[in-house]
Amino acid sequence: MTLTLYTLDWVPDFPRGFVRDLRIRWALEEIGRPYDTATVPSHPKTEAHLAMQPFGQVPIIKDGDLILFESGAILQHVTQGSALFPDDRRAEITQWLFAALNTLEMATMHWQVMLLARKFPDFFGPPPAGEVIDHAFAFAKTRLDAFERRMAEREWIAGEFSIADIATIDTLRNVASEDGLAEHKALTAYIDRATARPAFKRALRDHMDHWQAADAARETETA
Repeated sequence: MTLTLYTLDWVPDFPRGFVRDLRIRWALEEIGRPYDTATVPSHPKTEAHLAMQPFGQVPIIKDGDLILFESGAILQHVTQGSALFPDDRRAEITQWLFAALNTLEMATMHWQVMLLARKFPDFFGPPPAGEVIDHAFAFAKTRLDAFERRMAEREWIAGEFSIADIATIDTLRNVASEDGLAEHKALTAYIDRATARPAFKRALRDHMDHWQAADAARETETA
């Protein structure tokens, strides 16, 4: 049965490469499962979108009669029983998946949104004072330092490569894009290992191709 992955119909340049449908594309490429893509409008939100995802976010999947949102839940569902989420390592991988999404991403995203407000105040609102941003990064850095120690002597976060790595790496890529890993050599090397995987390269290519096609469609509509 073919799975359908929902993403946004279009986004501006700055989030491209980081919209979270990429996490699901990557996992599906790793396990070799085919999928179709569909879109929901980025703005305004539609009733059909909100019926699938009450917060109006992506990714969403439709797998048979099942509609599922939240990238962590989707990662677990699509890879259960595979090498990315084997039954004998389920508890440890789940632990680190939750750590990536609840501990690391929550801390670093708070800081990143402040930086985005500096760059795009019309979209994110007025930026806070510099010392507030610095304080947010100082807190994020405590989490990054802990992950740095964890990865100093490991190739992957929970034994063999897993969905915990996919979620963690996608979070760290965001931090690295804002020069937040200058003092974290182990995490930088971890990103390099993961993004060198062929499945990641295929997923990123398809992710970026989607936005290029969306640009072309918008140009056609306005021509």
